[in-house]
Amino acid sequence: MGAFATAVGVLGFSAVATATPTVQLPNTVLYGVAYYDEYTPVDRVDEDARMMQAAGITVVRIAESTWGTLERQPGVFDFSHVDRMLTAMHRHGIKVIVGTPTYAVPTWLARQHPNVLQRPGTYGPRQNMDITDPDYRAACERVIVALIDHVKDHPAVIGYQIDNETKAYGLDTPRVQAAFRAEMQRTWPDLNALNKAWGLDYWSNRINRWEDFPSTSNSINASMNGAFAKFQRSLITDFLTWQSQLVRAHAKPAQFITHNFDYDFAPGYSYGLQSQADHWKAAKAVDVTGVDIYHPSQEKLTGLEIAMFGDLARSIRNGENYLVLETEAQGFPQWTPFPGQLRLQAFSHLASGANMVEYWHWASTSNAIETYWRGLLTQDYKPNPLYDEARTIGADFKRLGPKLVDLKKDNKVAIYVSNTALTAFDAFKINAEGRNITYSDVVHGFYDPLYRRNVEVDFLSPDSTVPLDRYKLIIVPALYAANDAEIARLNDYAKRGGHLLYSFKSGFTDENVKVRYASQPGAIAQAAGVTYQLFTNPNGVTLAGDPFAVGEDANKARWWMEMLTPTTAKVVARYQHPSWPAAAAMTRNDWGKGQVSYVGFMPTEAMAETMLVDEVRRAGVEVPKVRWPQIQRQGRTPDGRQLRYLLNYSAKPATVPVASAGEELLSRKKIAAGEAVTLEPWSLAIIENR
Repeated sequence: MGAFATAVGVLGFSAVATATPTVQLPNTVLYGVAYYDEYTPVDRVDEDARMMQAAGITVVRIAESTWGTLERQPGVFDFSHVDRMLTAMHRHGIKVIVGTPTYAVPTWLARQHPNVLQRPGTYGPRQNMDITDPDYRAACERVIVALIDHVKDHPAVIGYQIDNETKAYGLDTPRVQAAFRAEMQRTWPDLNALNKAWGLDYWSNRINRWEDFPSTSNSINASMNGAFAKFQRSLITDFLTWQSQLVRAHAKPAQFITHNFDYDFAPGYSYGLQSQADHWKAAKAVDVTGVDIYHPSQEKLTGLEIAMFGDLARSIRNGENYLVLETEAQGFPQWTPFPGQLRLQAFSHLASGANMVEYWHWASTSNAIETYWRGLLTQDYKPNPLYDEARTIGADFKRLGPKLVDLKKDNKVAIYVSNTALTAFDAFKINAEGRNITYSDVVHGFYDPLYRRNVEVDFLSPDSTVPLDRYKLIIVPALYAANDAEIARLNDYAKRGGHLLYSFKSGFTDENVKVRYASQPGAIAQAAGVTYQLFTNPNGVTLAGDPFAVGEDANKARWWMEMLTPTTAKVVARYQHPSWPAAAAMTRNDWGKGQVSYVGFMPTEAMAETMLVDEVRRAGVEVPKVRWPQIQRQGRTPDGRQLRYLLNYSAKPATVPVASAGEELLSRKKIAAGEAVTLEPWSLAIIENR
């Protein structure tokens, strides 16, 4: 331990109580890149390490993609590339996170055990494997143990990344189907109860004997498909837990374990809650959450994706800080950042609670599918304007890292999300505006306006252990499928004095995606003081009297329209329609000591912003005067200092007033109370108040 303890002490690490006891996590901000000596066109590992050190890079991630290079044949290992990288990085004071290389199977494994592939005979795509297959697991264990045992004593190694962006990838092999059938037999010992809960009498889908249980591959039953999706997600949790336990058994006690969770990727970047893994459950397998966040750039850089997916990453372990294990430096050609944007992006991650920013990857590859996904360097491996900008980030992280690390939030607004609701909602996507509307579209419809108005939020899920009473307002978009206890927990939060806002398509079905035999919105109806029977897709429907004062173009109902009938609720807005002149569109109901609002349609962006600002203020939460493209995000450091990040997502300069006196950390300038801070295009300021 001696050499390792000395190494982490130099970099600045401290024990964190929420991690595995004795695990060391950074007490400074880390700046990193993924690096692959195996991919470089010439022998240049020492030169790359020298350039990294010059740029202020303090950590690299290695090895997660190169199983076939590490293990040339079964049990025949070649760690020469790993050794070269460790030696070079250590020489230049750079720490290393070692990845287990299990997400891309080597050719010899596919030949020797074709059963490990999800689709036998289709070698090539990564993550085309059955993670439950015993031959695959045995091969994984062999390479993981050999790799960890080989590197664990090296003073450069500070932690491990298990697997890579693990999710189901359509995992649907005969082995998995058999395991699902066995799991359902344990869950539903009474087959008649399963048939009733899933509505399997429909189209003669009834299962009369367990031997008749069909494959889910072509199922038209949303209940069965929802149960199978949940089962697939549980396999991801099991796999990551298994890997974590295996690594922990061989790693040094101080070395941490992480994983790079990613999100549903559309339309070309991180977009929505991961549908193929349950992050709240899977994150229990690691010491610190890692995350991959990709986003548009150039004129489309808004900061929204950085904020939203940072908020999710922070929330899955109840507010703990996280590591950005992958984000783009250049990425796709359309993402090549404007001058200043690389800095703005890096500090934006810190503003959401990140303790590390790491690019995928150091330099662009020379061949294969990701040839045009570019790293910090381009194919010539020479300094360029982005590298020069990265040097300024590295210098600032080195100087300010101990001041900026472990930013803690005390947000009073939360958004409630659910994998179960996601799967169920997307089984019956709404077709509107020429496309299919997904669950994540609805979540964005409520998150994005809050982001634009600088109302910071946390995310909650059915598996969150954070007390709901921590929040003054909880927004629940499209909770299409949920059990009675889940809805009762939310309703009781309002009854105790909280403010709750449900959107359309909430409470419609139970956890088995069976429509509730009740006045809709089911268990929400009494607390919300409203019912409905009819719904449709709106076509040119407006709201009577423009109640949110957004003007003719924005005063419209989108995507979905429930004709609400208040019971005890007050009408906030009504539809303007000749055939449904009495139908309410939004209601608000006193419920115990709190309030429950219900929105029966999807508002336009401008309307949602006005509506949500009103709900936030009603809940007693302040709405900042500053709004996008100037973004303000804040929190407190462990020693009680307030940090306020002022971020300008605009090609134009801006001035932002500062309420309290403090110091602008980047310029080291003292700021008086009420003084306005000037932000250049695509730039930022960090105000420290004590």
